[in-house]
Amino acid sequence: MGMPETTTRTRIDSVDLLRGVIMILMALDHTRDFFGDAAANPTNLATTTTALFFTRWVTHFCAPVFFLLSGTGARLSAARRGTAGISKFLLTRGLWLVLLEVTVARFVWQFNLDYRVTILNVIWALGWAMVALSALVWLPKWAIGAFGALMIALHNHFDGMQLAKDSSLGWLMTVLHRPGFLSMSPEHTVFVAYPLIPWIGVMAVGYWLGGVMQMEPARRKTWLLRLGLGALAAFVVLRFANVYGDFSPWKAQASSWFTVLSFINTSKYPPSLLYLLMTLGPALLALRALDGVEVRGVWQRVVYYGRVPMFYYLLHVVIIHLLAMIASLARYGTASYMVQSPSLDKFPATQPPGWPAPVVGVWMVWLLVVVLAYPCVRWYAGVRARRNDWWLSYL
Repeated sequence: MGMPETTTRTRIDSVDLLRGVIMILMALDHTRDFFGDAAANPTNLATTTTALFFTRWVTHFCAPVFFLLSGTGARLSAARRGTAGISKFLLTRGLWLVLLEVTVARFVWQFNLDYRVTILNVIWALGWAMVALSALVWLPKWAIGAFGALMIALHNHFDGMQLAKDSSLGWLMTVLHRPGFLSMSPEHTVFVAYPLIPWIGVMAVGYWLGGVMQMEPARRKTWLLRLGLGALAAFVVLRFANVYGDFSPWKAQASSWFTVLSFINTSKYPPSLLYLLMTLGPALLALRALDGVEVRGVWQRVVYYGRVPMFYYLLHVVIIHLLAMIASLARYGTASYMVQSPSLDKFPATQPPGWPAPVVGVWMVWLLVVVLAYPCVRWYAGVRARRNDWWLSYL
């Protein structure tokens, strides 16, 4: 998996553009969390609609691509920081993100400080993946890529492992492999939504991918094409075989269209091998397609979201939550519903009777959120471009 590097660029437009696209898409899923029907499972083929299914499915690309490109960005940054510098940065930023998850991120999602429900979500996993990568960067680059690829490919072998929750290792299985409760009581619940495996592996593969992104353009595009098509081919073959890679096999449905939906309805919690092949394959092809795109017009706007992803993540949740409070106040005369999350089924807020918006309504609110966030992300992207303050790299 090794290859020579021909440049030392620390900022590549295609990486920022793709990250911008997936950050914009991410807001769709979170808008659905607040404005959609919390009781409806959008990927349950027995009850879903095509529109609701794809409202959820299209956002499946967000987390894998974000982890992958976070690793790629670290590799590009290592050209400037050196191994010791990038290791220290990944360690400190990773620990900072873990703290951010249980403080600021928790607050913007719930707008309360009662800590009755704490969900260890994507920022938590991203932080620990960075901590792991801070140790891995001392290995040869090919070894980092191989470690990540093997973790992605092999982790589904543990799907059938059962450990009692009260055993000495039960909590470790929850943290590493299978979503579940670390603590559950009427007063306080801690739920792990993003176990760390194989997200650590995705970031490690992303770090190796940084070497591909540093190649000269023609060779870079060849690698991205082969990797993307290879991942998609592996997905189709393994998924069709229905023998490994996802604990939810596809099944023939009442219609051929819903059979197709079953085929692409892979598991995100925890992220299966097939889920990652299905999402990362197109992502690699998208990187190739965006390579050389001139950053102007619409792309100039998209790239801002990709250059300040953590700032945008927190900002867009605040905007969605405030819009939900305004809508609740207008419809019910109170916004108190939107600051109550006493149990996991009422996260991120308690939905009053008649609250859920139709899918089209969710889409409209999503577009409004993205537009409202734009002036702020453009301003902050400008600040980061003009200044070199150390703390700016942590947000």
